[in-house]
Amino acid sequence: MGLRSRLGRARDAWSTHLAPVRNSSSIDDSTWEGLADALLLADVGVVTTDALVDGLRKRVGREGVADADGLLRLLKVELLARLGEADRNLALGGEPSVWLFVGVNGVGKTTTIGKLGHRESVAGRRLVFAAGDTFRAAAADQLSLWADRSGSTVVRGAEGADPSSVVYDAVAHAASRGADLVLADTAGRVHTKANLMDELSKVRRVADQGDGTVTETLLVIDATTGQNGLIQARQFAEAVDVTGIVLTKLDGSARGGIVVAVQDDLGIPVKLVGVGEGVDDLVPFDPEEFVDALFAADVPA
Repeated sequence: MGLRSRLGRARDAWSTHLAPVRNSSSIDDSTWEGLADALLLADVGVVTTDALVDGLRKRVGREGVADADGLLRLLKVELLARLGEADRNLALGGEPSVWLFVGVNGVGKTTTIGKLGHRESVAGRRLVFAAGDTFRAAAADQLSLWADRSGSTVVRGAEGADPSSVVYDAVAHAASRGADLVLADTAGRVHTKANLMDELSKVRRVADQGDGTVTETLLVIDATTGQNGLIQARQFAEAVDVTGIVLTKLDGSARGGIVVAVQDDLGIPVKLVGVGEGVDDLVPFDPEEFVDALFAADVPA
């Protein structure tokens, strides 16, 4: 099942927002105003919206585009250019490799780890899960269930234990067993006076000090939170060296523009998107397929 069928809410909202543009008989000030409004309503964000509209104004004039269909075609091209051709592969290379997952509570970090672990296990990789969110007992229990499903090991500590020590132990365990990959959960908040970002920075440092190599630090964001998610993303990106974004619940969001806003604002590629509840519903992000899905009802073939 492709993104077009999974992003119905985002596509329907996108089409509704763009209706004033699509129905314009010519390109005038009201058309540009309608386009800016549509982008903002889709959660593309003020900065990116301004840049897109300015760029489109220049291109429309330069290329002599005079109708709404032509403008929408150019918008599609510009969105693809914004998303770019970044490397969206998940890097391996350590012995073992370590993938850290960061983000606030409730965005789907643990479920993301479980689904990705299932995928990597099916691909033949030997895994160890690190239950580094020691401030939330349910997270470790949930991770244990995912580990059982994939025939993998989970390393966990006592509730409230030092998260970095759990990750360190998981990496050591993986190295001793010849595992390929450690998938490490982290806290979305802490119950002590310690600052969350300081705690995450420590986890990141410690994970690299032992036998493994951190090859990915993935920031998990709930797509339904829109610009609030982007504010969170900035804070995490400043604290740790984020290498990729995972956008969960994209199938349930009418704010498809957040994909563009996040990548444009942070300069970090969206690597995975969650488009359903099933174990196989965490999929690699394909910019062309995503933009095609948004424009399915708006841009003539």
